[in-house]
Amino acid sequence: MTEVLSQDEIDQLLTAISSGDVETEEVQQPTDQRKIKIYDFKRPDKFSKEQIRTVSIMHETFARLTTTSLSAQLRSLVQVHVASVDQLTYEEFIRSIPNPTTLAVINMDPLKGSAILEIDPAITFSIIDRLFGGQGEGAKVSRDLTDIEQSVMEGIIVRVLGNMREAWSQVIDLRPRLGQIETNPQFAQIVPPTEMVVLVTLETKVGEVEGMMNFCIPYLTIEPIISKLSAQYWYSSVRRGTTTENLNILRERLATIDVRLVAEIGSLDLTVRDVLSLRAGDVIRLQNTRTTDPMTLTVGSQPKFLCKAGQIGKKLAVQITKKLEDIEQDDFEELAAEEGE
Repeated sequence: MTEVLSQDEIDQLLTAISSGDVETEEVQQPTDQRKIKIYDFKRPDKFSKEQIRTVSIMHETFARLTTTSLSAQLRSLVQVHVASVDQLTYEEFIRSIPNPTTLAVINMDPLKGSAILEIDPAITFSIIDRLFGGQGEGAKVSRDLTDIEQSVMEGIIVRVLGNMREAWSQVIDLRPRLGQIETNPQFAQIVPPTEMVVLVTLETKVGEVEGMMNFCIPYLTIEPIISKLSAQYWYSSVRRGTTTENLNILRERLATIDVRLVAEIGSLDLTVRDVLSLRAGDVIRLQNTRTTDPMTLTVGSQPKFLCKAGQIGKKLAVQITKKLEDIEQDDFEELAAEEGE
């Protein structure tokens, strides 16, 4: 609001200017330097710039993985990269996509709610044509998918969701599952029209056909992990690759894996004729091997231990006597001692 000066204040100001006590530039009122930002209460900002940036980084990883997997499956050059990440209302997203199109409703377990993966019809029909043995041409007319074409796209989307799980692994153990595929955007009302969503737009090129893939995530779905969508958390989670917690998880998973153990008594070179003539009850005399010599215990295909044969109850057994790494270290120390003498 403009301030009105009294007559006395005006006279004092004119006198000061005439006497030179006040410069003319100082009399000029400073301009308002405050930046005014227009805020639309119908479209409140739910995501900060840092969170939008983190979402973009996550889906750049997703784009690289999808590029590799689709190129291998289609046996054609596929390029996918993040074009933009925006926040808008769900109604604006629905109005921005064509009808018909390929809309996959994704269950975002363990997060609540669903997300939408929309694939441009040109990309959809290019993928289908390529899988059916064609050159990967896009659709010439706009139409719905047949049952066979929809089944083919389900397989493609399931593979893409595997890439999404890996891209989100630094933030949450996401287990995305394909719910259903719709072709009419009006039938995919997963949230109210005014609900804010984050929209990841991916530029996609299959052969010579170009189009867009859009991944729409409602704010209500991503809200439980919104605090993790920060650069600090993202980079700290990347550096947690060798923490004790992760090492314990690896040990638990490795503990359930079966490994083949083989105790090797000795070796002998035989001709094929001698091997073919072997019969039950034959005795084979091993070369340079005594009954008191230790046996080599192989883990998988790697010799790891020395052991000796024995018996527990009615079952044959071996007792580990030494690690081969320890033996190599002892031999090295003996050799070094001899050279020192």
